[in-house]
Amino acid sequence: MTMNMKTPLHPEAITGLILAGGRGSRMGGVDKGLQSFNGVPLALHTLMRLAPQVGQAMVNANRNLAAYEAFGAPVWPDSDRLGDYAGPLAGFMTGLAHCETPYLLTVPCDTPLFPADLVARMADAMAREQADVAVAAAREEDGQLRPQPVFCLMDVQLLDSLTRFTQAGGRKIDAWTAQHATVIVPFDQPGDDAQAFFNANTLAELHQLEARQP
Repeated sequence: MTMNMKTPLHPEAITGLILAGGRGSRMGGVDKGLQSFNGVPLALHTLMRLAPQVGQAMVNANRNLAAYEAFGAPVWPDSDRLGDYAGPLAGFMTGLAHCETPYLLTVPCDTPLFPADLVARMADAMAREQADVAVAAAREEDGQLRPQPVFCLMDVQLLDSLTRFTQAGGRKIDAWTAQHATVIVPFDQPGDDAQAFFNANTLAELHQLEARQP
């Protein structure tokens, strides 16, 4: 176990990281985090939804850094040492390297309706199970409860583990988290929004999400 049980899992102990460093290939190469969602850039909407849930917040982005910096949170690009594109785990590594709190929670920039109690429920489960990692899970259209590994709460002491994993060529989040004590946190309770974890991979899907808003 790497968790320091002397550090309570309260919001002030958690830094939220918005993952906006992707290539946006399924959106035609546009910078996904800067696409408009109800008149607000996706990443800024995500920041506004996440910030009240955590002690600190920061953004992982790899282009248009000035635009992201204008949102008022620290912005960190991926480290060059990873070489080839490592996907979300590159963002995880960047966040862990710059995190100044005992825990880091990651959220993608393209899932704007994630729960307002995401952090509280993830932290409760992680503390209850004395786990090193907590991963959200949502029930999908086929009725299956599936992990959403980019929604991940982790102990910052896992940076060395993640560095070793990526340097060995690992790129899948679930393959890395499987190496540690992980709790899956279901968000399928009565009252939970069934669309909370719907992510917009295309501009058409983004417009569908906008249309769902009250």
